[in-house]
Amino acid sequence: MGCRALLTATALLASLGLTVSPALAQSPEASTRVLAQSESGFNPNAVRAMIARGDAAASRGDLATARSEYDNARKASKQLLGFYRDLSGAFRGLDARIPREMDSKGREALGLLAESNLRLAALFRRQNQPEVAVPVLVEVVKLMTPSQSQGQKAYQSLVELGFATTEFKGASPAGVN
Repeated sequence: MGCRALLTATALLASLGLTVSPALAQSPEASTRVLAQSESGFNPNAVRAMIARGDAAASRGDLATARSEYDNARKASKQLLGFYRDLSGAFRGLDARIPREMDSKGREALGLLAESNLRLAALFRRQNQPEVAVPVLVEVVKLMTPSQSQGQKAYQSLVELGFATTEFKGASPAGVN
């Protein structure tokens, strides 16, 4: 009886593979690249749009909406970063073009994550919640390193808050302490 069920399931799956669904039969121009849309897709441009909406909300004093947009931007950036890394690793050694593309997109997503973190930390500071801003700022320093401008901004904010006291003057030339 178990063998018959297995054969039936296999035949059913095979027949499903031969059936063309209406969604897949549409022309390539019929929005098959829905995730590539700039405002509502799942891509770096959509994250930028979230950050811009958060900025607009913050400028009009709607801090709850701003926080929601920045949180959404952080979440989407982290997801994109992970997916780009996974795809890059999956194709490494098979087709160098794909890891290059995914690595480039990953760097872009990393920058957007740092940017959304900086915006969120500024929002927390504006709400007199510096203790909530600290972990977000530390994450930026960790992600971007203090040699990058976003990492420097985050560390400077930590100094301004009193969490760190030593000023970072930039990387010194090799061999000079």
